[in-house]
Amino acid sequence: MSYGIKAYKSVGVKDDLAVADPHRIIQLLMQGALENMAKAKGHIERKNYAGKSEAISKTMAIIGALQSSLDMKAGGEISENLYSLYEFMLNELSVASREQSQTKIQEVMDLLLTIKSAWDQIPVVDREKGYAMRSSLAQGAA
Repeated sequence: MSYGIKAYKSVGVKDDLAVADPHRIIQLLMQGALENMAKAKGHIERKNYAGKSEAISKTMAIIGALQSSLDMKAGGEISENLYSLYEFMLNELSVASREQSQTKIQEVMDLLLTIKSAWDQIPVVDREKGYAMRSSLAQGAA
């Protein structure tokens, strides 16, 4: 890919993040993780182990960020389940990296795609309710 296209895509993502609401940021993080896992699979196929390591490291950092962004108090059982699922994904990616396993990477991709699909379907009205709830909780804590 040419430098100009990479720069354009980078600016596009930065612009998207600059105006994104929390819901959109999570979507972008999930998309970034999926893209990096696809890259890792390609690197394994081409026996580019340095590229594979970099792509899996980026994926693990994103999944770690998703995991740490969970509101365990407000999210209750859903947050607990997602936390465990993200932990499972991190462990599987570690094994996939060590074993050069495209299959394990695909399994993590499938899990994340399921979560992202559900996330993408959250209605705007429910997102707004969530923002309002977080705002009122934050004001109550202050």
